[in-house]
Formats: sequence, C-alpha cells, structure tokens
Amino acid sequence: MTLAPVQDPRHRRAELAIVAVAFVWGSSFVIVKSALSDVSTFLFLGLRFTLAAILLAIALRHRLSNTSGSAVAWRGGLISGGLLFAGYAFQTSGLRYTTASRSAFITGLFVVLVPLLSSAVKQVRPHKAELLGAVCALIGTSLMTSGDLNLKPNKGDLLTLGCSFAYSGHMLAVAHYSRRSGIERLSVFQIAFVALFAWLAVAWAETPHIVWSGRLLFALAFTATFATALCFLIYTWAQRHTSASRAALLFALEPVFAGLLAWLFAGDSWTGRALLGAALILSGIVLVEVKPSWASPHQDG
Repeated sequence: MTLAPVQDPRHRRAELAIVAVAFVWGSSFVIVKSALSDVSTFLFLGLRFTLAAILLAIALRHRLSNTSGSAVAWRGGLISGGLLFAGYAFQTSGLRYTTASRSAFITGLFVVLVPLLSSAVKQVRPHKAELLGAVCALIGTSLMTSGDLNLKPNKGDLLTLGCSFAYSGHMLAVAHYSRRSGIERLSVFQIAFVALFAWLAVAWAETPHIVWSGRLLFALAFTATFATALCFLIYTWAQRHTSASRAALLFALEPVFAGLLAWLFAGDSWTGRALLGAALILSGIVLVEVKPSWASPHQDG
C-alpha cells in the first residue's frame, strides 16, 4: 500500500512544512493547558489571535497593498476564520476538562473526517477504506476517552469532538480559497476574523478573568508568534501545493507529538486501554490515505 507518487518538489517541501507545523501545534497542547489556569477561554483566544494578526499584518504589509482578488480573500477569510474560531473555542474549552494528550488525539479525528466531508461536498461515494478508517477511529476514540465500562466520554472529550468537525471544515475551506486568493491576505484575514469572533464571545459568552503570570505570558508569546502567525502562514502556503487529504494524513503526527510531550512534561498517564485507542485512531487515519489496491485514488482540492 503506497501513497501516490509526488513529482513536483514543491509538494515535498509543502509536506515537510506541514510536519513542522504539526510538531509546533502538538507542543502547544501542554502549554495552553497550563495557561488556562490563569485566564478565561475566549479572552485567551482574543489576546492570542489579536497579537498574531498584528504581527502578520506588520510582517506582510507590503504584500497586502495589492488589492487584486481581495474580495475572494475576504470571503475566504470570513469562512475559514469562522470555522477556525469554532475549532479553537471547542478545543480550548475542552482542555479545561480533559488531558492534553486525549484532547490531541480526539482533535486528530479531523484527519479521518476531511476525506469523508470532501466526498459529501462533491456528492461522491466515499471509499471503503475511508469508511473502515472512520470505524477504527470511532472505536479508538471510545477507548481513549472513557474511564469506565459504560464508555461515557467526559465533557471535555465531547467539546473536543466538536473541534475536530470544525477543523475538518476549515481544512477544506483553506484548500479551496488558497488556490483562489493570495496566501498572505487569506492568512491575515482568517486570523483577524478569529480574533474578532473571540472578542465578541468575551462580551457575550463568558465572565472574563486573567491573572498575569510567567506561564501565561509564555503561552501567549509562543502561540501567537509560532503556533498562529508563523504556522498558519506556512500551512496556508503548503495547502496550495498538496491536497487536503494528504495534508490531513501528515497532521496525524500532531496528536502523536502532543501525546509524547504531554507524557514527558505534563505527567499524562498512558494506560493499556488508552494506547489501544490511540493505535486504532492512527490506524484509521492511515487507512484513509494509504489505501489498499482495491480502492481507486481519491483526489481532492
């Protein structure tokens, strides 16, 4: 079983860039989990994405002056930003009630959902490998997220599951609009819209609180600069040169990185049941992309 050969060297560079992004995002679970002790959810997101949008706008100010295709970029930024905000809102809220490693693996389900949603949008039947992968991932999620024989996920697990659906939609939206507008404008606009939605949520959906601490300042600096401004610019560029499903497969490394780092630095435990669940999730992810010979190639844009 092999992936389709990649001829254009830009594809290889793009996929190596996505692996680097997956590592940075995987490392951010532990950092954000710690910072949430000092700040409310939407206030943290508002500060993070506002700072990231300012940094990107300054860094790309000369390239943003070209207004050609700006209408498409605005529309793409609004749609992508809305989905991205929903994903981060679910994920960050869920991190209050579940562990960093469990959050990362449940978030990783978007890797399976991307090709299934792509098939639904294009009104084509999903491959058998995709359906089998989804079943493996569902069983694995039940094993990872339940602490009893009734397989009842906790509140944080359910919130994080909503995050995986939002991220799936976001990946498809970026794959669509990155080919129709400048990646610089799309990157800035989607991050700016996330910041806007976060500040609206601060006003309407929570009682904001903040305790300035070293770990909070570090989390804001790291997530705004590296995990948001830099990573989303790289990711938006890379998505132009590979398919959404191939990118999703590479992002399967994100929960692996997160789980290892959470085990090393945050003391998250790994039971035999959790390891089996994680293995099934990763198996489902691989089945989606590394299709057997009886499955025809799945192309997406």
